[in-house]
Amino acid sequence: MKLSFRLRGHRTLMLGCVGALFSGSLLFTGVAAASGQVYRGLFDVESRKQALASQANDVGRKNCLAVAVDPKWADLAVIDGFKATAGYGTDRAGAEFAWAMMVLSGRVMAGDTQSATMLRNLLTKWAGAKAFQDTELSHDAYYALKRALLPTIVAFSIVKDGLTDDHANLVEQWLDPIVRSVDHRFDGEVDLNNHRYLADSVLMLWGAVVEDDELYAKGRDRFLSILSEARNDGSLPLETRRGARSLWYMRQSLTSMVVMAEVARGRGENLYDAESSDSEDMQKSIWTIFSYWLNGIRDPALVDAYAAENYIPGPETDYLKQDRGFLTKRSNGRHYLAFLEVLNDQPPSRMTVKRATLLLQDNGRPERPLIDEFVGGNATCFWGQT
Repeated sequence: MKLSFRLRGHRTLMLGCVGALFSGSLLFTGVAAASGQVYRGLFDVESRKQALASQANDVGRKNCLAVAVDPKWADLAVIDGFKATAGYGTDRAGAEFAWAMMVLSGRVMAGDTQSATMLRNLLTKWAGAKAFQDTELSHDAYYALKRALLPTIVAFSIVKDGLTDDHANLVEQWLDPIVRSVDHRFDGEVDLNNHRYLADSVLMLWGAVVEDDELYAKGRDRFLSILSEARNDGSLPLETRRGARSLWYMRQSLTSMVVMAEVARGRGENLYDAESSDSEDMQKSIWTIFSYWLNGIRDPALVDAYAAENYIPGPETDYLKQDRGFLTKRSNGRHYLAFLEVLNDQPPSRMTVKRATLLLQDNGRPERPLIDEFVGGNATCFWGQT
């Protein structure tokens, strides 16, 4: 199946869309044509460093430095690979490594030279030991791998210029085949749902960092296919059927979409303004999906009809009890509203942005900085207001 994707300036691209859940043609409009590369990665590292270094940004630096370094990170045992787990959940063997990546990368942004040295050493040590390469070929194990890869790629993009050429090549040659491995298809719905969105956000980010247009396009194509798969009310069929965790997985999907959109900004493309038109001429954008999620948080009854399918609902089996645990910081330090920090750069006049910003203020402000591997690390440091 092909999707027609119109860029401003009346240029049209035909993009391959694997596994789309619809039939017929679909037109995407409102995406700014590439106007030259701005940055290679998740955000403009150098510009943000400069902003954080200014005397006016003491609050910003504080958020980057808020979490202390654990000296034990220097001796973290290398993880050979991830394995499938019995029952609900995924292998958390790499959680401490991912946390170190996220904390250290934020501290480096604020100019902490000791953190920069530790981060470079960790990356080269794990690269030399070929960490993660023995990950079991299962969707749960790969899900854990993707969660570790995203903050690792971000960390590498932040300290890459401070590495010797040999060390930079070592890390790149370690990450490249592992990142490409997550493009594996399991011939099931994990190839279409939030698992795949996370995979393509990783591929797109790495494609931007190493300037691989084919990898980059996988994320852009996925973003557009998500718009096509969304119902007209903005709900995602494969996520809202998840019983008590319908809103949970809607949030997870939005996080991966935001990562894709931010990577695209570095290439001069505006996915935030992309809109799909189906045969009913119904316009759907990321803001349609955002709006549905926000409405569901305010009134969970709006999710009930879809959630009643109760497909792999998680620990709570009553679909009428929506899990909104993402509104508070988790015991492992992650905060699943971290991706909303990105909206700091969106027009405040947009009603959905206003609503999301209020949600963040009510539930995230007291717990800043907000850190989450699904968005690559310390989002308050990377994008938050200073």
